[in-house]
Amino acid sequence: MFESLSERLGGVFERLTKQGALTEADVSTAMREVRVALLEADVSLPVARDFVAAVQKRAVGQEVLKSVTPGQLVVKIVHDELIQVLEGEDEPEALKIDNPPAPILMVGLQGSGKTTTTAKLARRLSEREGKRVLMASLDTNRPAAMEQLAILGQQIGVDTLPIVKGESAVQIAKRAKSQATLGGYDVYMLDTAGRLHIDEVLMDEVQAVRDIAQPRETLLVVDGLTGQDAVNVATEFEDKVGISGVVLTRMDGDGRGGAALSMRAITGKPIRFVGMGEKIDALETFEARRIAGRILGMGDIVSLVEKAQATIEAEQAERMMKRFQKGLFNMNDLRMQLEQMLKMGGMQGVMGMMPGMGKMAKAAEDAGFDDKILRQQIALINSMTKKERANPQIMQASRKRRVAAGAGLEVTDLNRLLKMHRQMSDTMKKLGKMGKGGMLKQAMRAMTGKGMPDLGKMDPAQMEEAARAMQDKMGGKLPGGLGGAGGLDLPAGLSGLGGFGKKK
Repeated sequence: MFESLSERLGGVFERLTKQGALTEADVSTAMREVRVALLEADVSLPVARDFVAAVQKRAVGQEVLKSVTPGQLVVKIVHDELIQVLEGEDEPEALKIDNPPAPILMVGLQGSGKTTTTAKLARRLSEREGKRVLMASLDTNRPAAMEQLAILGQQIGVDTLPIVKGESAVQIAKRAKSQATLGGYDVYMLDTAGRLHIDEVLMDEVQAVRDIAQPRETLLVVDGLTGQDAVNVATEFEDKVGISGVVLTRMDGDGRGGAALSMRAITGKPIRFVGMGEKIDALETFEARRIAGRILGMGDIVSLVEKAQATIEAEQAERMMKRFQKGLFNMNDLRMQLEQMLKMGGMQGVMGMMPGMGKMAKAAEDAGFDDKILRQQIALINSMTKKERANPQIMQASRKRRVAAGAGLEVTDLNRLLKMHRQMSDTMKKLGKMGKGGMLKQAMRAMTGKGMPDLGKMDPAQMEEAARAMQDKMGGKLPGGLGGAGGLDLPAGLSGLGGFGKKK
């Protein structure tokens, strides 16, 4: 999400921050490049024009031009204005799902991912907020649409309204309302039918359902890949039905992100969630401060910690911490870390959310370091005996040949893995010695949600500075092998893996 825009803006601001002093001409030149970058990212012309004007007005003030670090102040101004564009005047309120049963109406065009998003949101409300949710499909047109929602309901453990053939959308809405009331549900979600384009039949049906359900929330699901057309669809639905928020889907495949930047400014409606993949848990809360940080390459450490909290159990984290504090780090520990990285979005996903590592993630991708490497490393560890995983120092030539053959790889690949393990083991020992519990203990507490600061309110520049300070303390290495180790300046254990799994 926002990869191309982030890359373009990164180049502009890198040149600004390298200059010792700025003139108004420097700022004007940079803002012209920013405007072009926004338009190429499919941001609407009025939004791009107003954004650049607002930044330039603040950036040519005396406090910036005479500042010791003018380039950094300009980046901060851009960050603040991005938040303003994405968020509007006020932060969006939480979903109105009090006073059960609370109806949520899901609307949108066909093919936008509306049914899948309905299930994703139902799962989120059920698992994270403890709500009892009922889903109902009102799509009587698309073949197997009702069955699709029922199957998704089984997968996520959320009830769906029994299917009765021949009913109209309004009849189904009435039955869902009655079932939710009698069944003691907290929320009931109505997945309406979509069309390939906006037409009177679609709008008449949605309006009729709206009048019956009187929804607390009407969420429009639009495909983020459609760019400015997504904004046009939102405007149409707001005018004819009335929406309370937007869900942008397929944002993991949109390197431009212009729809997100234009949506709030043009429609006045908040983006509530973004879909980041096909998996049923790939739905993220849209938070302007975090998104602005991602766009400017400052990472999203809050989302990274949230992902860690969601995938690492508290007891498991405590056990890991105690082992690492003692300087213990064997192949089982390494395999656990590799598996966690895959669960948290893979190598690129994790690195992309770490402050100051956006370019590093891009360099890793260009050099061929992808999740396939992680899976090959796990395969090598799985090919070892229990004794070898616990004590990799015993790996001699004959053992190496057997393990490599068992994983379908080369001995050189195994040697790289063993080197990676040694580097990470040394890192863990250093972390364990840093004070009583030290940095390692703080990191593990953050992952389990204990003692976690409100990073969402921190200035991204401060987070990046803190991350770099941590790198300096570690001699260029971040915890868990996520710091520089030479070569391409990739994470420790990842540099030196060039050609991993390739036949020589």
